[in-house]
Amino acid sequence: MFAYIVRRLAVAVPTLLFLVVFSFVLMFAAPGGPFNSERPLPPQIMANIEARYGLDQPYWKQMWDYVVAVVTQFDFGPSFQYRDRTVNDIIAQGFPVTLTYGLWSAIVAVIFGVALGVVAAIRQNSWVDYTAVGISIGAQALPNFVMGPILVLVFTLWLGLLPGGGWYGGQWQYVILPVVALSTSYMASIARITRSSMLETLNSNFIRTAKAKGLPMRRVIVRHALKPALLPVLSYLGPAVVGMITGSVVVDVIFSTGGIGQFFVNSAFNRDYAVIMGITILVGALTITFNLIVDILYAWIDPRIRY
Repeated sequence: MFAYIVRRLAVAVPTLLFLVVFSFVLMFAAPGGPFNSERPLPPQIMANIEARYGLDQPYWKQMWDYVVAVVTQFDFGPSFQYRDRTVNDIIAQGFPVTLTYGLWSAIVAVIFGVALGVVAAIRQNSWVDYTAVGISIGAQALPNFVMGPILVLVFTLWLGLLPGGGWYGGQWQYVILPVVALSTSYMASIARITRSSMLETLNSNFIRTAKAKGLPMRRVIVRHALKPALLPVLSYLGPAVVGMITGSVVVDVIFSTGGIGQFFVNSAFNRDYAVIMGITILVGALTITFNLIVDILYAWIDPRIRY
């Protein structure tokens, strides 16, 4: 197992380095700049600003300094639009918010999605199966940019049960609606994948053998069928968990949580390339990390994958 993890890390590190370089190239290849406006600044002021942020250096020098700072110190530099703030400060402010409701969204999506899929597979072609599939299809048809306003309309404006925005330190009443809006579509996908995989597993020969030995159905499902049935779910969970943890731009904007998604939108409008690159690299690093975790779980569930 240790050699397997080392091989995966040997692939992950160059991938992350390539992501840093590629993000830098794309950002600075785009037309315009962070200090361009409808009314151009005087040349002397523009020269001072570019010298302040190191934009007067040759292109290769800028790239080298940026890559070295990111790789050695995890320093994304100063923001071009938020005065006296670095990109690290902005990420430190917004990422804990998205991490909180993102982790809760992942937990809710996995628990309810797997449960729905397993129940639907066990009770195939029954009303339980049809109900579970119907819930999954309904949740899939309502993405978060539709689910969010509906939740605010029902639970805030009509019923007055939950606040429709804000964060206030992550109090539970402010977390519920963002979690529901973010987790429903992921839950539906997990339920559908689990159902299909569980049906295929229940028709396998080793499951028939376990049933022929007289084992209780609960033990057959928990100890024999569930683990191999979760392999396709793990493949989906790698990028899905990253999508939930890094948050959603729509969720941040609708519920005004103050997460990094909202900073990402504002930076795109303001051409704050430093913040855009910092958040992009953060998402890429989390994607590589969680894919590595999924690969390790794969190898733990199915030892054949190690070879």
